[in-house]
Amino acid sequence: MAEIQSPSQTSGPLFGFALMFEGSNEAVPAGSAGAVRIDGAVIDGDGIPVYWPECFLEFWAGDQFARTRTDEDGNFTVVVRKPDAEAMPDGSVQAPHLNVAVFARGLLKQALTRVYFPDEAAANDADPVLELVPEEDRHLLVARDEGEALRFDIHLQGENETPFFAF
Repeated sequence: MAEIQSPSQTSGPLFGFALMFEGSNEAVPAGSAGAVRIDGAVIDGDGIPVYWPECFLEFWAGDQFARTRTDEDGNFTVVVRKPDAEAMPDGSVQAPHLNVAVFARGLLKQALTRVYFPDEAAANDADPVLELVPEEDRHLLVARDEGEALRFDIHLQGENETPFFAF
């Protein structure tokens, strides 16, 4: 029997309302030792914020996981602990980072990216995955330190488009 493939559909309507729970945006409690808040926004190719209910995100690394949605202005907040550097099978070391999945209107599948930490410049420069990104775009994967929180905006298309990865 011949296999018949069917086309993908865009994500949505998103059921993030059923996936969220109190504190789902905190991989660790705010204010706990090592907790880092990351604020950001999801922006479409026209520069328009992608707002709830059309977008939610997942952040994970090791044993921590956080899920958050964007608000009416496209903004999100997660609280995480900066993970440790990870050794790869070939012995190279990945800089501390979080994996990020973006579920949004118009996407056939979630978009996958990473967020790196700004205080890890030497580790970021040697990261074997970050080295796969064109040098002029690597800064787009490093959060900005804004004092009380880190800032990581995700641009789905256009100028300053966030580099995404195929897994």
